[in-house]
Amino acid sequence: MSGAVYTVRVAEDPADREACFAVRKEVFVAEQGVPPEVEYDAYDAGAVHVLAVREDGLPLGTGRLLHGEAAAAKTGGDPLVGSLGRLAVTKEARGLGVGAALVRAIEDAARVSGLTAVDLHAQTHALGFYERLGYLAYGPEFPDAGIPHRAMRRALTP
Repeated sequence: MSGAVYTVRVAEDPADREACFAVRKEVFVAEQGVPPEVEYDAYDAGAVHVLAVREDGLPLGTGRLLHGEAAAAKTGGDPLVGSLGRLAVTKEARGLGVGAALVRAIEDAARVSGLTAVDLHAQTHALGFYERLGYLAYGPEFPDAGIPHRAMRRALTP
């Protein structure tokens, strides 16, 4: 799939949301063994979801942004910090810059919402990816769905 042309957009309609959930099912549930009841949660309804799609409409990746009370438990309670999560890129699309494009789209959505920073819980194998995008790890390693994670944060410039 080298040289694939794709776009990243906020998932506005039900078809886009279903595409987001399909990518998450492929990556987290099938590939990483995360139980579906853990992967899909009550936060999905109010989250901002972003979707990367190939020019022919094939979904390549997704991520979500929580803000306000939905993000509070993940960000230390600061109402100006959003929570980036559920970032997933299909196996075929890895290495094409899709993940970085999704992170930047989530950051743009955070700015539009008036947020000043974005937190995330990174799988430890992905720390370098997020560090290259300006995120800094803090706090101890912890398990999430049986996978080691670290908390990370990036301040947003207006």
